[in-house]
Amino acid sequence: MKAQVLNAETGPSGLELKDVPDPVPADGQVLVDVKSCGVCFPDVLMSQGKYQLRVPTPFTPGTEVAGVVRSAPEGSTVKVGDKVLVASIVGGFAEQVAAAPEQLLPLPEGLSFEQGSAMGINYQTALFALKTRAHLQKGEVVGVLGAAGGVGTASIMVAKALGAKVVAIVHRKGAEELLRSAGADEIVQLEEGWGTALKELFPKGVDVMIDPSGGEVFDEALRQVAPDGRYVVVGFAAGGIPTVKLNRVLFRNIAVVGAAWGEYARTHPEMNLPATLHEELSQMIADGMSPQVNVTYTLDQLPEALTDLAEGRILGKAVVKIGD
Repeated sequence: MKAQVLNAETGPSGLELKDVPDPVPADGQVLVDVKSCGVCFPDVLMSQGKYQLRVPTPFTPGTEVAGVVRSAPEGSTVKVGDKVLVASIVGGFAEQVAAAPEQLLPLPEGLSFEQGSAMGINYQTALFALKTRAHLQKGEVVGVLGAAGGVGTASIMVAKALGAKVVAIVHRKGAEELLRSAGADEIVQLEEGWGTALKELFPKGVDVMIDPSGGEVFDEALRQVAPDGRYVVVGFAAGGIPTVKLNRVLFRNIAVVGAAWGEYARTHPEMNLPATLHEELSQMIADGMSPQVNVTYTLDQLPEALTDLAEGRILGKAVVKIGD
């Protein structure tokens, strides 16, 4: 089969499209024909050797798989021909991947493989951040930083599905159509005076601020959280890790919480977090939410896809189409 193999932790340039042996499932594993694989920041970080999980090179990255079951052991929870999502962690940017049955989730009815691979980490993270960590209530106002990215657009859509009003906060130009299509009620351009512009829309501030970016906007963004509000730290896509001025947290009675979906799933196995969140997301999709695919690449274009993501050239969510 063909696969993108990372030979050195030098970033996307370390990838090479190669013919490699087909995976042989271990006892109890399921073999899946990969149709699409989402492009996400953990893939970029893995290619650079900066992710918390270090995999010895050479290996094939790829964490958000959608595909079809080719083979399954007797008594498995899935059968040949089932359309599934695979939380593969690695191995997704290839024509086949082997995984344990507990890594598989059903592809929601009506979704394409591309949409399925687009909903993986981003939508799980958005729902985990908004509901589990921020305890979002219907009718509250949600501010989304980095709104034109994959986590940003997912957060907009999930927040709307939960009954919130959403203001998208974005630094990239030309994203308004994308953000409106995701469901943003208001859009604030991240430029000088953006905090004032947000306060004109919502004088009390936002009830929940979702921040997948970090960096220098954190201080001003914290000012925009309403009393009793919640500031949810999802990641540091902008590169900088900010510090908190606790006087603002104290005197405004706000909470700053982390939303590390993968780590929470690891330390709370009894919650079966991916399956629990997937069930709720599937209901949202049945009720009309439609995960967006904004950019599509082919398997040979994976280095370009990861470079585009790392350098901020992708608006919304990108996927790599692999199978027919």
